[in-house]
Amino acid sequence: MQDEKLIPLSALQHYAFCPRQCALIHNEQLWAENWLTAQGQVLHKRVDNGPPETRKGTRYERGVLVSAETIGLTGKLDLVEIDLSTNAVKPVEYKRGKPKKDSSDRVQLCAQGLCLEEMRGQPVRSGALWYWQTRRRDEVAFTDELREETHHVIQKVRQLLISGETPLAVYEKKCDACSLYDLCNPKLLSRDRSTRYVEDLFDDGEAQ
Repeated sequence: MQDEKLIPLSALQHYAFCPRQCALIHNEQLWAENWLTAQGQVLHKRVDNGPPETRKGTRYERGVLVSAETIGLTGKLDLVEIDLSTNAVKPVEYKRGKPKKDSSDRVQLCAQGLCLEEMRGQPVRSGALWYWQTRRRDEVAFTDELREETHHVIQKVRQLLISGETPLAVYEKKCDACSLYDLCNPKLLSRDRSTRYVEDLFDDGEAQ
């Protein structure tokens, strides 16, 4: 894995949300802010800043940089909690919104746990997601099923980045909240029938 470019942890969440969004950001280097991403940036700045501290037997380290060559990932973790009695570590990811129906947040969190496992040489059995909108903390067990799904997403993202290709647009309701909406044009491009029109012209010509 050392001869391949390490994948940003954020790319996993982008891919799990939408492969096209992942490609636009990481292949085409496109980015745009909206009020949702701006709120997220403010939240992460609040969390990432500050020195390590210890309270009630737990050490809290913020803005932790990780790099795991075996699985090919790199990034920065919002918060890592270390239980001083057992030395067990737990990644904590802060999110602006509320818990999602899909597994994109859990996959990103599990990938953080895999990075910590490789760097520290010890198992990381769980993590936590803290949602600003609901003021709720969800504990996430890193089960065999979640680990398998996470490795699968890592492989899919790697293939996407190596290919350099961008998937075609397919409009879904979640597109409305995407900061790349105007750059992606999912409604317009998903309705584009120009290729099919040209193919039909040639088909008609052959039939004559």
